[in-house]
Amino acid sequence: MTTQQSEAAPEEPPVELGKADDDGFEQRPHREVRLVMIGLVITMLLAMLDNLIVGTAMPTIVGELNGAEHMSWVVTAYTLATAASTPIWGKVGDLYGRKGSFLVSIAIFLLGSALSGMSQSMDQLIAFRAVQGLGAGGLMVGVMSIMGALVLPRDRGKYQGMFAAVMALATIGGPLIGGFITDHLNWRWTFYVNLPLGAIALAFIVVVLKLPKIRSNAKIDYLGAALLTIGIVSMVLITTWGGHEYAWGSKQILGLGALSVASVIGFCYVEQRVAEPIIPLGLFRNRNFTMVSIIGFIVGFAMFGAVTFLPTYQQIVQGASATNSGLLLMPMMFGMLVISLVVGQAITKTGKYRIFPIIGTVVMGGGSLLLSTLSVDTSSFASSCYMVVLGAGMGFLMQVTMLVAQNSVEMKDMGVASSSATLFRTIGGSFGVALFGTLYINQVNKSVEKLPPEVLQHMQQSGGGGEGMSAMNPATLSKLPPDVLNAYQHGISNGMHTVFLWGAVISLVAVVASLFLREVKLRGGADAAEAKAEAALEGAI
Repeated sequence: MTTQQSEAAPEEPPVELGKADDDGFEQRPHREVRLVMIGLVITMLLAMLDNLIVGTAMPTIVGELNGAEHMSWVVTAYTLATAASTPIWGKVGDLYGRKGSFLVSIAIFLLGSALSGMSQSMDQLIAFRAVQGLGAGGLMVGVMSIMGALVLPRDRGKYQGMFAAVMALATIGGPLIGGFITDHLNWRWTFYVNLPLGAIALAFIVVVLKLPKIRSNAKIDYLGAALLTIGIVSMVLITTWGGHEYAWGSKQILGLGALSVASVIGFCYVEQRVAEPIIPLGLFRNRNFTMVSIIGFIVGFAMFGAVTFLPTYQQIVQGASATNSGLLLMPMMFGMLVISLVVGQAITKTGKYRIFPIIGTVVMGGGSLLLSTLSVDTSSFASSCYMVVLGAGMGFLMQVTMLVAQNSVEMKDMGVASSSATLFRTIGGSFGVALFGTLYINQVNKSVEKLPPEVLQHMQQSGGGGEGMSAMNPATLSKLPPDVLNAYQHGISNGMHTVFLWGAVISLVAVVASLFLREVKLRGGADAAEAKAEAALEGAI
């Protein structure tokens, strides 16, 4: 049973400060919670800023270390390690203590950051980025599971706007910080900047955070962890390499697909037979947990697709500056931030949440549909309004999906719930970028086929190479004649149309999933007993 067992008591006395209730929640003084939140916010900022800062500095890094052919692996190594370690960190925290596992993950992340900054070759940088990714896998999980242990679900909305603000700040500020460091300091400081921030976060967590000690004689499910890791790594490699390094029908991609399927089947078999599974499959018997996992996957699909392709359209078609690329997404982040704040306060006041995923999935689909109308004639104001709509849809969903996932499990599985929600969003993002990237490139390159051979030759000489228009970049646009540039911009617009139209279609799956959610009262306050009874009923259905 993954949800709380029903108890007959019709009423419960208020929980005293410092005393845990029957679910394991311990009401803390607001001052203590606020101080812990400072450490959690800094840690979350570390997790979200890193790739955005490093991405801006990559051309400089590659130039100094002479490793352009291995550039993609700097990101891939980090992504693979993060995705593979995320569910393991969640389970380790549940078994042996969330504070300890969180501190270890921060320490590993900082060690990887320091080593990455000292790298003398691309091989070293790739290896140290993998170390950094191993730590990063525990950062987001630790933040969410610790907040789940400290703050009652009914009160969690007060804090979710804070995390939405961090996400917006990281998305907008990351490229700007990376550009500043690269231009005025040294690329190595894109890694070293993590050290002082991480030290502050460690200090807050060590001194302020107090959680009950967990003593468990259970052993880590190493076989399940290995099978899950193989499955996740295979899936991420498929989405990273498919259509780029190797053709989708190549033996490498098909082999990875077979390995991924076999690993997942083996993982499911093992998890039903061990005492402490990495991801208890019984969680998915809870309808709410399953539905928010599906919704989280699709949110990752939409969010990463938008973040990846919108700046290309704005730079190439609308002529925006690449230097301020983070600012290009500000309208979407603004919509997400404002709605997250409103939704958080509404959930805290009413204890109701079911309506928000329904509204959010519909609005997200509407935003994708609006963005599918982008053309060479769309004004910057109109495209910004469309992004606000998409961001608003995400604002209804981002924190609510985590909240519902955590409210659907017992306290002992809080880390697993947090890591699962994070993992599904991450995998959704990987699949979104891969699928949308293939659709985008295919649509853009179709425009090449309509151009005369002499124009194609001119494009190749101007920097398009053998891959056609999809390989062009803003730096080469000035070399194109006006008619070729116009055809190129129409190709980009057609690619955006295809990407976001499919995004709107896929959002329909999230709409259907949200309709199947049940309104189980959030634990906290006077509703605690009723919430337990409803949660038990939900787990039994």
